[in-house]
Amino acid sequence: MKEIKINAADKKPREVNRAVKQAAKENDRIIIENPNSTHYLLAGLTEPVDVVIDGSAGYFAATMIHGARVHINGNAGWFPGDNMTQGEVIVDGSAGDGVGQGIYNGTVVVKKDVGSRTGEIMKNGTVIIGGNSGFMSGRYMMGGQLIILGDISDDAGESMIRGTIYVGGKIKSLGKNAMIEELDEDEIKKLKTILNNYEFTLTEEDYQKFQKIVPRSDRPFYGKDSEEG
Repeated sequence: MKEIKINAADKKPREVNRAVKQAAKENDRIIIENPNSTHYLLAGLTEPVDVVIDGSAGYFAATMIHGARVHINGNAGWFPGDNMTQGEVIVDGSAGDGVGQGIYNGTVVVKKDVGSRTGEIMKNGTVIIGGNSGFMSGRYMMGGQLIILGDISDDAGESMIRGTIYVGGKIKSLGKNAMIEELDEDEIKKLKTILNNYEFTLTEEDYQKFQKIVPRSDRPFYGKDSEEG
C-alpha cells in the first residue's frame, strides 16, 4: 500500500485539494495533517482512495466525492458528505447541520451528535448518527435510510417523499407527511448488520426500542390536505 502525508497548515482549501487529487492518482492512502477545520476539504475527489483527515474539518468536508473513503478523526462542520455519489465518510466526533445532505449513494457516519436537517433531500444511500439529531432531520427525503441512535428533534421527516428514518431514542415531533410504523424482524437484523459494521455496540433491548418513520404518501403535495396527512 502506497501512502503519502499532506500538511495542510497555512494552505488554502484549493491548494490542499489540488495536492490530494494529484496524490490520489499514485497512492492508496492519504493522510492530511494539520487540517485546522479547513472548509471544503476533498471537494469533488473522484479517485477510490482512502483519506484520513487527522483532526477536525470545516464546512462541506468531502462534498461531491465519488468513491473515496474518508475518515475524519475529529469533528466536522456543516454538510459533511454533501451530495456524494459513492464512497464513505466517517466522522469520529460531532458534526453541524445538514449531514449527508442530498447524497445519491454511499454512507455517511457521525459517531456523536449532529445539528439540524440531517439527511435533507437525500436520494439514496445511508446516513448513521451515533447520538442525537436536530430539527427537520430527513426533510424532503427522497430515498435511502437515515439511522439515528439517539433522539430526533422537532418535525422529523418533514415533507419526506420516500426513504426510511430509524430512531433508537425519542421522537420529539413528526413533520408533515411523516408517520411511525413498527419494525419487523428483518429490519432489525438489517440494522444489526449495518451498525456492527461501524462498531456501534447495542443491546438486544436497544434494538427493540427502534421506531421507524416513513412517508404517509408519496404524493404529499397533491390532492386534499386530509390526503397529505
